[in-house]
Amino acid sequence: MKGVTEALRSGSRLAEDYICSRDAARGLYEYDIHWESELDRRAEWLDQSEDTRINRQDLVEYLRIYNKRLNPDDAVQRSLDRLADENALVVTGGQQSGLLTGPLFVIYKAASVVAAAREAETRLQRPVVPVFWIAGEDHDWDEVNHTYLPDTQGDIVKLKLHGRFEGRDSVSNVKVDTEQWMASIEQVEHLLPDTVHKPSLMKLLVDIHNSSYNLSDAFARLIAALFGKSGLILMDAASPDLRQLEQPVFERIIRENDILREAYLHGASLVKEAGYDMPAEVADDGANLFYIHGGARLLLLLKDGLYTDRKGLVSFSEERLLQELAEHPERFSNNVLTRPLMQDSILPVVAVILGQGEISYWGLTRTAFTQFGLQMPILLPRLSFTILEDVHQKHMNQYGLSFQDVQYHLEEKRDQWLAGQETFQVEEQFSQASQAIADIYRPLLDQITAIHPGLDRICDTNLRKINEQIQYLQNQTNKAISLKHQVGLSHWNGIQNALFPMNKPQERVHNALYYLNRFGTEWIEELIQDQREFRGQHQVIRL
Repeated sequence: MKGVTEALRSGSRLAEDYICSRDAARGLYEYDIHWESELDRRAEWLDQSEDTRINRQDLVEYLRIYNKRLNPDDAVQRSLDRLADENALVVTGGQQSGLLTGPLFVIYKAASVVAAAREAETRLQRPVVPVFWIAGEDHDWDEVNHTYLPDTQGDIVKLKLHGRFEGRDSVSNVKVDTEQWMASIEQVEHLLPDTVHKPSLMKLLVDIHNSSYNLSDAFARLIAALFGKSGLILMDAASPDLRQLEQPVFERIIRENDILREAYLHGASLVKEAGYDMPAEVADDGANLFYIHGGARLLLLLKDGLYTDRKGLVSFSEERLLQELAEHPERFSNNVLTRPLMQDSILPVVAVILGQGEISYWGLTRTAFTQFGLQMPILLPRLSFTILEDVHQKHMNQYGLSFQDVQYHLEEKRDQWLAGQETFQVEEQFSQASQAIADIYRPLLDQITAIHPGLDRICDTNLRKINEQIQYLQNQTNKAISLKHQVGLSHWNGIQNALFPMNKPQERVHNALYYLNRFGTEWIEELIQDQREFRGQHQVIRL
């Protein structure tokens, strides 16, 4: 597998500065991105703080039950056996469940977790297991109920689960009927070209979705099919059984809510003082917890000593909220600021794999980690790739395009190429014709208006219609030229849709099924084996 490092645009200056180890960002995090020199220090801290996390054996027992149902590969059971050893550490990362795994970067994140765990184990000479958590507690259904695949012409098609899902319940609680699954899979079968891999891939999709109650289960089973043999352990953050284990941590979050809120506000002030935009909202009255009520996930606020939501649907004193937690821990979930604390309260995390947006909002949490008796783990940016197929590389070479040209200047380069294919200069010729007509016609209209003032409106309308006809002819001429060069333009369009579909990086749009259908599954293990460094670099790879 060949890889070339290329810069990829990013929307987070804070994450970029962390990745580049710039001083302004460095103080917001516990460890430096050069993690090789930090591993021993982190491992030593985890050994000393083992008793601050939930009981390891109880956690492993829960994970055995969950993975036996959805991720039963023998390699996963071996990973769980190793995790039961108090000497074992974890590399983790997670993502909300998405239709058919969602965009490619989800696959890259899971691959990053496995690769980093292997590397950490080699360097530390002790067990390090990969754990991938599924954010099934998230409630933004419209964000996860679709994905994108190219059709046989390379144009991007949106696949979406049929049906309407009302409310704001957690994704793991939304039932999906078999008919809805099968409608989406029929779309996949129609879009994917016939290859040697397609029959087995389609059978896998049908089998998985026939036995999945919700999006989180289907997501877990598909990730398991791709990564089970690597020993990747899965966990659903919305699982009621996990909530039962997390209950003491939620209790601490509630009892120490004032302290944590001040810690997050302090973190926000540090981010602002360092000159960065706020990566997430830190509210003066935020409790940084969600409560599930009547099928809706409500963000709790703390006002006048009461925990309530913005609409006043629920209201609890601290004592009543703690009682509710004791009786129904499954009704509680974290927000983006307390989720990192929960993760490190249940897992011995030596390093966590994050996207750039996640790295940014983790910059708000260092003080909260300290106040909660924890220490922020090593943060590693997930692996990032663009897959470049031979046909698109050939066309890029043909038109003299670099990856950066495609990222920033493709439309301009295409227009220049198209203009160079014709000696007839459309813009210039029609501009000259329009001016010549105006030069001849305007004096005539002035004389007509002099005959009778009421004719001026008719003259203006007449001239406007002439100009509209000229513009129409110009547009038709451009269409004719485009049609004449449609083969070349299809090459340009193919490059765009393959590398930056919808003007976004490939990994944020394309679903992995296209590449699994074309190349099989071996390339995922190759990705894992080839990675040793996690420096936030983007690679263009050839499969």
